[in-house]
Amino acid sequence: MTPLVTPLASTAAWSGDDTRLIVAALAGIAVIVLLITKLRTHPFLALALGSGVLGLVAGMAPEKLIDSFSAGLGSTVAGVGVLIALGAMLGKLLADSGGAEEIVDGILRRSGDRALPWAMTLIAVLIGLPMFFEIGLVLLIPVILLVARRSGRPLLLIAIPALAGLSVLHGLVPPHPGPLVAIDTLKADLGLTLGLGLLVAIPTVIVSGPLFARFAARWVRPAPPERLEREQTQEPENTVPENTVPGDADRPRPGFGVTVATILLPVVLMLGRAVAEIVLPEGHAVRTVFEVLGTPLIALLIGVIVAMFTLGRAAGFGRARISSAIADSLPPIAGILLIVGAGGGFKQTLVDSGVGKVIGEAAQGANVPVLVLGWLIAVGIRLATGSATVATISAAGIAAPLAAGLSPAHVALLVLAIGAGSLFFSHVNDAGFWLVKEYLGMSVGETIRSWSVMESIISVVSFCCVLLLGLVV
Repeated sequence: MTPLVTPLASTAAWSGDDTRLIVAALAGIAVIVLLITKLRTHPFLALALGSGVLGLVAGMAPEKLIDSFSAGLGSTVAGVGVLIALGAMLGKLLADSGGAEEIVDGILRRSGDRALPWAMTLIAVLIGLPMFFEIGLVLLIPVILLVARRSGRPLLLIAIPALAGLSVLHGLVPPHPGPLVAIDTLKADLGLTLGLGLLVAIPTVIVSGPLFARFAARWVRPAPPERLEREQTQEPENTVPENTVPGDADRPRPGFGVTVATILLPVVLMLGRAVAEIVLPEGHAVRTVFEVLGTPLIALLIGVIVAMFTLGRAAGFGRARISSAIADSLPPIAGILLIVGAGGGFKQTLVDSGVGKVIGEAAQGANVPVLVLGWLIAVGIRLATGSATVATISAAGIAAPLAAGLSPAHVALLVLAIGAGSLFFSHVNDAGFWLVKEYLGMSVGETIRSWSVMESIISVVSFCCVLLLGLVV
């Protein structure tokens, strides 16, 4: 069994060059943190400048530094950027076709008043699979406010389960940017990571969502801003028929079953590949088919093509409207792609400067669990920068040498440990903190007692699940 504990060598054994490389890594990270937190610099520029400082302090020649950063950026965008773009296309078709509203309506129709928190969790999980956190939040806020108003239940009893579902998927499950980059950096198996991630996500969402919501609803009772509540929950004067796209009573919505099946199709294909590789021998015809169809690029591409018909055509969209929706999905993710690419450049600079080798050699003396180390690194960067994506990208680059001796299952668990750490205690330097605060009408203190505590619960519970899986896989 591959050991989950790596030893750390005594710093007394380090040479002067090793010490210089460690100082270079710390300087690069410090520059990134300073630029993001104090100077409000865009994370892309912060990662690029931090990589430059790291390389120069480490003694890299300027031309080698530029080549290293460019190579890392290019390979990361090539490996991950297309997947993020395809995920955005699928999410846009889901939103524009009315499929997201059909999922919401379908689940709420089937749930009673007491089951509303669980229903909101399921809604958030289904919508959050193909959508980024911010997009899913904006989409769900009107639903949260409307359900809370109609049911008379405390707002946070409805909101926390939805927020938990979105946040867990954002940190742990591909095709979200952070997990994808960590998988690419650590050379983890995507299907295996996806399967283990879903196993971790289920208990995490339950504990941090419906269960924690009972306490959060007692601690904090916010009243959403009147203007926002009026705008978000305003219902049309005329009743809109069921199964129609909002704002267009003459256009049908895709059905509940076909919408859910479309969202889950890429996930099923990727999981199918992982299962086939476990239970079928190499060269088996069925395994070969699943290996092709379950390749992330192919699985998401199939998902988008299928969605054009099951979501777009079902909503009455013509070819021009479908093409427009796909085109509109790309500009909003430009910033994400730049951040992800710069993170890849930072990772490659760590490797080419020799810092990665020093970290790998340093893991040879005292007993430090690899999963704990990955989680702690991500927690530290998350607390400092406020960005879960930056924390995941940076921690994966730092921890990459530690993955070399691990089994495929343990590499996947290291990805999840880093993802769990990247969600720890969102506070005032996190854009998501302010987004939740303003939408739900809470004070800073109330947001910390609800949203920040929820994020910490997600981080700790998911990490505990990762450790438990590490004992059995």
